Amino acid sequence: MKYTSFIVASLITLALSACSGTGPAGPAGPAGNTGATGSTGNTGNTGNAGTTGDTGATGNTGNSGNTGNTGNTGATGNTGNTGATGGPPR
Repeated sequence: MKYTSFIVASLITLALSACSGTGPAGPAGPAGNTGATGSTGNTGNTGNAGTTGDTGATGNTGNSGNTGNTGNTGATGNTGNTGATGGPPR
């Protein structure tokens, strides 16, 4: 019996040592998940001011003015010449 225990112990050691060896590599694992979307970029700068517009066309001619007020009355005329003297009676 003394040797039987030794043989059993040897067989167990042999069995365990057979299991401790490195096996072949396993199959490749599945692909990883897609990463998260990146942050949105900053807003662009405000554009430059536009150029000044062209000068507008000349306006239309204005309406004619109102007629002026009537002038003042003229000065009194000079006295007329004396009439001719009459001829002899007929």
